[in-house]
Amino acid sequence: MKATEQDGSYPRPILARGEWTSLDGTWDFAHDDAGEGLAGRWYQAASGVFDRTIEVPYPPESPASGINDTGFHPVVWYRRTVADATLSREGGRRALVHFGAVDFRADVWIDGQHVGHHVGGQTPFTVDVTDVLAEGSEHVLVVRAQDDPFSLEAPRGKQDWRDKTHGIWYERTTGIWQTVWAESVPAEHVTEVFWRSDVTGCAVHGEVVLNRLPSDKTVVEVTVSFGDEVLAEQSTVIRETTTRLDLKIPALVNGQDRARLLWSPEHPNLIDIDVVIRDRATGAVLDQIASYTGLRTVSVGGGAFKLNDAPIYTRSVLNQGYRPATHNASTGTAQLRGEVELLLAMGFNSVRNHQKAEDPRFLFWADKLGLMVWGETAAAYSFSATAVELLTAEWLELVRRDRSHPSVVVWVPFNESWGVQDIAHDVAQQNFSKGLAAITRALDPTRPVISNDGWEHVDSDIMGIHDYTTNGPGLLKNWGTAEAADALVRSELGVQGRKPVVDPAGLAKWGAGRAPLMMTEFGGISLSANEEDWGYASVTSPSEYEFIVGELFDALRAAPTVVGFCYTQFMDTGQETNGLLYSDGTPKLPVETIRQIVTGAKDSRSLEAGPTNGWQD
Repeated sequence: MKATEQDGSYPRPILARGEWTSLDGTWDFAHDDAGEGLAGRWYQAASGVFDRTIEVPYPPESPASGINDTGFHPVVWYRRTVADATLSREGGRRALVHFGAVDFRADVWIDGQHVGHHVGGQTPFTVDVTDVLAEGSEHVLVVRAQDDPFSLEAPRGKQDWRDKTHGIWYERTTGIWQTVWAESVPAEHVTEVFWRSDVTGCAVHGEVVLNRLPSDKTVVEVTVSFGDEVLAEQSTVIRETTTRLDLKIPALVNGQDRARLLWSPEHPNLIDIDVVIRDRATGAVLDQIASYTGLRTVSVGGGAFKLNDAPIYTRSVLNQGYRPATHNASTGTAQLRGEVELLLAMGFNSVRNHQKAEDPRFLFWADKLGLMVWGETAAAYSFSATAVELLTAEWLELVRRDRSHPSVVVWVPFNESWGVQDIAHDVAQQNFSKGLAAITRALDPTRPVISNDGWEHVDSDIMGIHDYTTNGPGLLKNWGTAEAADALVRSELGVQGRKPVVDPAGLAKWGAGRAPLMMTEFGGISLSANEEDWGYASVTSPSEYEFIVGELFDALRAAPTVVGFCYTQFMDTGQETNGLLYSDGTPKLPVETIRQIVTGAKDSRSLEAGPTNGWQD
């Protein structure tokens, strides 16, 4: 199996095996509002203690789960049986159960034995259940999830803290919300891979991580190919659990020919990487996985955002990744692929997944179809030692999870000072933002990092600014000349009443032209006659909507120093009705019309005349 030929169903496409079993579907379920489950040993109880059933991986707050209860429930329990054949230990193999994401603290038991604890609502984890499985044809898998609905220190993103949703906040997500699956793997097996393309060095640098230190007779064999063309092969004796590889790609040496191998939105070429763990004494294959990468560079400089060393204008949209029936979850790879395809059809070449880390299968389709992605995380709402610890740990896990995906081009650990609300005045919060940006670059020096998107930057490689001026002339007035843009970036209040840059080093990057200017949030126009719906401004007719949205896009394209934008937002979400699509995915304007607005493919409308709908400077 070639990784690039996957159908996108495997939950971890960057490290794929051919045989696996989904554990999604109907589980037993119970709320534990009184916190009685641990003392009552629900992990050993018969199914009678679980009084309901739930459809995994949909959070219990969502309609698709079958629970559809949006109340405050800090602890939930899940239970299901798993066939013994699914957890095969034949020939010394290990039985693994993988969890894509469980919000927020998870404990796992099998056959009454505790096998795992994990903290972090967006990050994957794996439990090895081999050594505790009881005899029998079936095994009982139990999960307890604890997620304090009032916690301000745990990363929560757009999850509302009130009993009823309001403003830009949505229903909470508790417990399992990404797929659960089982694998039977060799005793010595690959647990993680990482690939970093080095186009100028004509190489791919990689890491292959094993579950344990193997014997000195174990080798890792790596084959890099593009279609049927073998680009590189390497065999290395494994000395440690992590083996670092430098795979030279001679085909990149010819600079006039290398473009055929490079990844870009226009040509999303992917490179297959086959990894074999072998006993060199016997020649026996111990483990084999399929992976892939994309050869490309991302950089900033000279006021430009660059892909493959050439400036690229980013046409991005804010994607909340929140769906009416499933909330933060998705229905699977077909839905994720459809969203990527629709984003591209609407004229966007980039997406900012906002206040959540999206399912890795979304990234697979972005890799395969050619959509740049800005990697973000859910924010905490307060600043404390605990908040620092929780956000840092979860963010670094996410960077490790996603750094091999070529579609990911920017890291955004903070947004609009969420969780660092006093960063303009608090040195500790400034150090947190700077420190997390620095450690992100340490894990991945190949991508730009935004220290705090929107305003109050401390150490950002991109000057990401949010401007919700809701008419084209006003937006053009703010950014229509280099002088006006420079004055706003250096101002004390900016356009949203927050200082754009709070650290002199950030202004130095801007002044030297190293940090390009992007309008990383703008728009927010609601098409709704319902007074309870929310947007930065509202219109009631499609013609008004088309005009005002169009003139906002035109204004930014006319701004000489703005090299990219991110429109708010892709789809209506709850009461936040400022999407280009209604919440059911129906476009508010014909897709071709949206594409023309986004790309500027038709003649720009005048910014000096036309309806203003009451929005004046």
